[in-house]
Amino acid sequence: MIAIGSDHGGFALKQEIMKHLEERGIAYKDFGCYEEASCDYPVYAKEVGKAVVDGECEFGILICGTGIGISITANKIPGVRCALCTDCFCAEATRQHNNANILALGGRVVGAGLAIKIVDTFLDTPFSNDERHIRRISQIEG
Repeated sequence: MIAIGSDHGGFALKQEIMKHLEERGIAYKDFGCYEEASCDYPVYAKEVGKAVVDGECEFGILICGTGIGISITANKIPGVRCALCTDCFCAEATRQHNNANILALGGRVVGAGLAIKIVDTFLDTPFSNDERHIRRISQIEG
């Protein structure tokens, strides 16, 4: 299951991504926000991060206006490795090298078409299990 959350700046893109996940038959849980009224991104970053770290969800997707604030907040949670991606190369690399467990996107930065390609790349790319990447992740978490 995928945990997904956004603030008002990412609300519209979140709707597009959830529709795409449904089309792919991928289960998700929407942690909010539920409308375009102004709200605070840390609330949703923490909810999604907690769901991923606790094992309720395998991966997370977070969206705010730029993706920056929501990713900074998520990365404060021990066990979260949230990557802000603006292209498919970064989404693939962060899964292979960093075993990222949350993808952050900027709803005002990437269009829906590209965002969906980034989401698919992130979800479909496995971690490499390469010893050097495992060592580096241990250093991040330690």
